[in-house]
Amino acid sequence: MTQNIYKRNLIVPTVKILFDIVAVELAVVFSYWIRFDTPLLEFIPLNVHRPPFLSYFYFSLFIILVYLILFGSFRSYKTRIFSTFSQDIPVILKTCFMGILFIMSAAFMYRGFSYSRSVFLLIFFNSIIFLLIERSVFHRIKRFFFRKGFDILNVCIVGSRDLIPSVSEQLKSTRRMRLNITGYIAEDEIPGIKLNFLGSMSELPDLVPRVDGLILSFNQGERRKILDVLKMTEGKNIDIFFIPDLVGLITSGFTTIEGEDFILLQLKSFSLSGWQGFLKRIFDIILSISGIILLSPLLILTALFIKLTSRGPVFYRQERIGMDGRIFRIIKFRSMVADAEVETGPVWAKKKDVRVTPVGALLRRTSIDELPQLFNVIRGDMSLVGPRPERPEFVKEFELFVPKYHERHRFRSGITGWAQVNGLRGQSSIEERTKYDVYYIENWSLFFDLKILILTIIAIFKGENAY
Repeated sequence: MTQNIYKRNLIVPTVKILFDIVAVELAVVFSYWIRFDTPLLEFIPLNVHRPPFLSYFYFSLFIILVYLILFGSFRSYKTRIFSTFSQDIPVILKTCFMGILFIMSAAFMYRGFSYSRSVFLLIFFNSIIFLLIERSVFHRIKRFFFRKGFDILNVCIVGSRDLIPSVSEQLKSTRRMRLNITGYIAEDEIPGIKLNFLGSMSELPDLVPRVDGLILSFNQGERRKILDVLKMTEGKNIDIFFIPDLVGLITSGFTTIEGEDFILLQLKSFSLSGWQGFLKRIFDIILSISGIILLSPLLILTALFIKLTSRGPVFYRQERIGMDGRIFRIIKFRSMVADAEVETGPVWAKKKDVRVTPVGALLRRTSIDELPQLFNVIRGDMSLVGPRPERPEFVKEFELFVPKYHERHRFRSGITGWAQVNGLRGQSSIEERTKYDVYYIENWSLFFDLKILILTIIAIFKGENAY
């Protein structure tokens, strides 16, 4: 289901990006025309000759890039099932304000051409106008994609028997929600309701892969079941919403989505839907291929040293648990003696481990042994940044006592991660590592990945907890 969501949710955000590009470019062209081809020229005369349009056109490409990055940082291109024009207005205003400040600063530092300040002022106002018009048109066109089945959540209602009938009617009647209600989950079947009965709460884990989202509605006496649902859906990329019966329950920690006469609290979301997941994947592929090319002399030299200094293969392949709980074989440079676990079975490496070869000690201390995982990234088994994958034997052990451990499997496993750059490597606390991993998943952004990669390079030189 995950791969289908990636592909399906890419259409609407792509259209949004293309529309934004056109709107910003039109704002730049229109601003240039107003400044240099209208009576405004009589009120603000030129100090020098008329600047060529091509200079502003080339700079407009930089302006577009800045705006797209800012929109992306504000999650504007994340698939928003319930997004409206009113939700886009504050994002546009913030983007245009921050964007023009950054653009003017860049233009000031660029000495190759002197750009008109009045043009930048016009770009600021015109980009707001053009983007507002464009987003209004976009939301109208988006309805066409809704009718084709794009950007629609297949959801089921999970809740109390006395609330499910009214909740289903509310969801069907509201025009803001783009939902396909596939059925409901309750303790037993509800007579008279025009919805499919999918099963009881105990069957929820088996039903989750068949839907994109859950809508929870429990009365006061059954609120504890919300925690049960969150527990049963750990590690699953699924949207979970809750309909509260008291508006006072709303806190700033939740995403709030308003219907005509009710409110949804988003308790859990699919973080990498739409362009978010696509950009992360492209980012991984480009950097991994570049890394393999640039580091190829080091990779070849390392392979030779391993082959010449110890018996056994150059590479070490081991089963790990990755995204959605799938098993894959991780690739590393062999840093231990061949058949290191024949007698002990699966065990963690420890400080001054006698199984580590002299060359392997250097590889582990500098993290060079991890570099072959770039091939895992290209294959799609891993990401550059994400929770470090564990072996199946350890996963079975950790899931029994570590809270939210399965949440680590909502993302592709990473060569490095937020826990690792904070010193949690080797035999550090798995509970602490999981807290950092879950924080990363819930707060992911491309900038966060860049930050972690930079901190990783710094951590490699320190060599802490690498053994």
